[in-house]
Amino acid sequence: MTAIKHALQRDIFTPNDERLLSIVNVCKAGKKKRNCFLCATVTTERPVQVNVVKVKKSDKGDFYKRQTAWALRDLAVVDAKDAVKENPEFDLHFDKVYKWVASSTVEKNTFISCIWKLNQRYLRKKIDFTNVSSQLLEESVPSGENQSVAGGDEEAVDEYQELNAREEQDIEIMMEGCEYAISNAEAFAEKLSRELQVLDGANIQSIMASEKQVNILMKLLDEALKEVDQIELKLSSYEEMLQSVKEQMDQISESNHLIHLSNTNNVKLLSEIEFLVNHMDLAKGHIKALQEGDLTSSRGIEACTNAADALLQCMNVALRPGHDMLHAVKQQQQRFSDLREQFARRLASHLNSVFVQQGHDQSSTLAQHSVELTLPNHHPFHRDLLRYAKLMEWLKNTDYGKYEGLTKNYMDYLSRLYEREIKDFFEVAKIKMTGTTREGKKFATLPRKESAVKQETESLHGSSGKLTGSTSSLNKLSVQSSGNRRSQSSSLLDMGNMSASDLDVADRTKFDKIFEQVLSELEPLCLAEQDFISKFFKLQQHQSISGTTTNEAEEMDGGTLSRSYTSGVPQTISSEKDMIRQMMTKIFRCIEPELNNLIALGDKIDSFNSLYMLVKMSHHVWTAQNVDPASFLSTTLGNVLVTVKRNFDKCISNQMKQMDEVKISKKSKVGILPFVAEFEEFAALAESIFKNAERRGDLDKAYIKLIRAVFVSVEKVANESQKTPRDVVMMENFHHIFATLSRLKISCLEAEKKEAKQKYSDHLQSYVIYSLGQPLEKLNHFFEGVEARVAQGIREEEVSYQLAFNKQELRKVIKEYPGKEVKKGLDNLYKKVDKHLCEEENLLQVVWHSMQDEFIRQYKHFEGLIARCYPGSGITMEFTIQDILDYCSSIAQSH
Repeated sequence: MTAIKHALQRDIFTPNDERLLSIVNVCKAGKKKRNCFLCATVTTERPVQVNVVKVKKSDKGDFYKRQTAWALRDLAVVDAKDAVKENPEFDLHFDKVYKWVASSTVEKNTFISCIWKLNQRYLRKKIDFTNVSSQLLEESVPSGENQSVAGGDEEAVDEYQELNAREEQDIEIMMEGCEYAISNAEAFAEKLSRELQVLDGANIQSIMASEKQVNILMKLLDEALKEVDQIELKLSSYEEMLQSVKEQMDQISESNHLIHLSNTNNVKLLSEIEFLVNHMDLAKGHIKALQEGDLTSSRGIEACTNAADALLQCMNVALRPGHDMLHAVKQQQQRFSDLREQFARRLASHLNSVFVQQGHDQSSTLAQHSVELTLPNHHPFHRDLLRYAKLMEWLKNTDYGKYEGLTKNYMDYLSRLYEREIKDFFEVAKIKMTGTTREGKKFATLPRKESAVKQETESLHGSSGKLTGSTSSLNKLSVQSSGNRRSQSSSLLDMGNMSASDLDVADRTKFDKIFEQVLSELEPLCLAEQDFISKFFKLQQHQSISGTTTNEAEEMDGGTLSRSYTSGVPQTISSEKDMIRQMMTKIFRCIEPELNNLIALGDKIDSFNSLYMLVKMSHHVWTAQNVDPASFLSTTLGNVLVTVKRNFDKCISNQMKQMDEVKISKKSKVGILPFVAEFEEFAALAESIFKNAERRGDLDKAYIKLIRAVFVSVEKVANESQKTPRDVVMMENFHHIFATLSRLKISCLEAEKKEAKQKYSDHLQSYVIYSLGQPLEKLNHFFEGVEARVAQGIREEEVSYQLAFNKQELRKVIKEYPGKEVKKGLDNLYKKVDKHLCEEENLLQVVWHSMQDEFIRQYKHFEGLIARCYPGSGITMEFTIQDILDYCSSIAQSH
């Protein structure tokens, strides 16, 4: 094996600058035995690379060749199969597992041991050696002077060690001193032996000569030991002396520790006393303010507020463990509780008195607004109460039961006050809408039919000028008075028995202003009250309250807040916004019914008022939702907007229903239908009202429904008309609709405008053809026969040879229509058309011009037939186109 090793080193590894450290003869497990060698090598250059190389004999068997090489760093596991029994098999885990069988167990163990040493020396990543005996794995690789691990491995493997440079130099110098050292080794060795003996003798003599000095050294050592014994004795005596001092020092230290402990306890006790005194001591001035403070003046309120805050701080101080067991602390806490209860009771009583007093002051000014469409201003009332806002917050944090009681009292009282104010306000608005007055006036100038109006009006007023009538009587009054001013019962504007002539733009503008003023007065009133509630009752700071429903809020009555609180603890309100909304709903519970009554009255006065109300209410709802979509004002106005939208839809439905029920007189001509003219008025009014409105989409949908209903009703009336031709009814009314849509430029009705124009044009043409007919009847019959012969296959120029259609017959027919007869026939036709058409649409000249064009077209047709069928005959009509134009012009001017 040594010879093979040297051969491999020489032939394979030395040319590659590698050194062979270990070798093992192996074959693959489970296959036909084809021996090869696994070699462990290292490179001679830095950095050192360690490899496992597979070497095989060539096929000829005379030399070895390198087949495969693996880097040792890629080796993951070395599996020796059995650590106890001798087993030549082992596995090497590289990128895959290689199974080998060594020629002997000794070679396998030597190779594995070499791999382990190389791993310990060169690799950071340690290889996993499994089933390997611990004797083969050295714990460490020793390093000596001028010796590396590589050198140690070479000695273990090669059993020799090279001389270093110094050793080589020393041997060369020694051998140079004896020239025959190389030629006569025995003589050289004998010389070296003699010199060694001489050196040994010299060493012995040197040792014997130093005996005296050794004795002297021993004597000195004995003396030194005696001195050490004396020092130890002295140290022992010193230690005994220090022992007593140590005991005294221990006593002093213990005494100092007790003194320090006592001082520490005193400091802590002083700190606790100072904490209690500083945090649980209420100034006498604060106590006096709580017991006797003036709650009517600003200075007194400020002093009470400061005292209440100080009391709250004292009561909420976080006591340290054990403080609550002190009798003084318990006594002070009881005193604070008594002060809190006493002040809370005094504050609640005073605020209730303030509510009552402010209410009386507010009621005294109510009469000033009774005849004006304005609501009383509650700002002074709010301003005075806001001085107590901090005290309300204190009451909320300390005694929630009294806070809740004040809240309920405020809601109960304010709801009654606002109810009186709002009802009077709406009564004034209704009276202004109906045109009646609140003062006692004489009605001498009223018609006899309006005597009932006088009596109803007088019943509404007393000597003091205040309202006494109910909403129902006022609505009855408005309907009666308005009924006497209406005349048309079948028109589009008759929804409420009011005609367009009686209800002009000024009346509607007046209603619009009153309705807008009502909403403008209500909005700031609600917003101001909501802002006051939020600030006064400090609801914005009330963060964690759990939920209630809107239905519960609507069920609130005079004495309860809808089960929102029990036992003085908030329980079922989702947030402070919900509580604010509930309070606003309770205080202003009359607003929504009053608005609905006002809307109903406006709708009875004139259904077109729903257009104004829809626009105004939509704008105010949009404004309120931008501020707070969930607020009371937004919710209430949104509910009312639903009612307004329902009235608007009802207005449109009634118009469509009346179109369907319209009846036309059989004795007079139709003309422009009432609902067509009134659609124009509706559209013009709606466009002026809905300009830049938020609810434009509702109007566009109504337009589509109305215009389709108008189209259907026009056709229905045209079909039923007996005196006026159907084409005239369709032509005039669709011309009016087209003109209306063209003037108003309603974008959503562009398709209907085109359809109206088409219908107008079609029926104009149809009427012209039908009315004109055949003014030259015999001549028309003659040429119809000519055209029939041509259609049968006779050539046009041969028609004159037909007995019934010769030139003589043609001249006879032409002589029957001189210019005078033609003019007379046209004059009769003009009178007939004039009877059919209505004056308001002014389509007579348009129709007459169309008939003129149609007559000229027939004349040219006859002339063309004469020229083609009777060429060169010289036959012509007895009147010309210019004569026709003159006849038509003179007839139009004469009428």
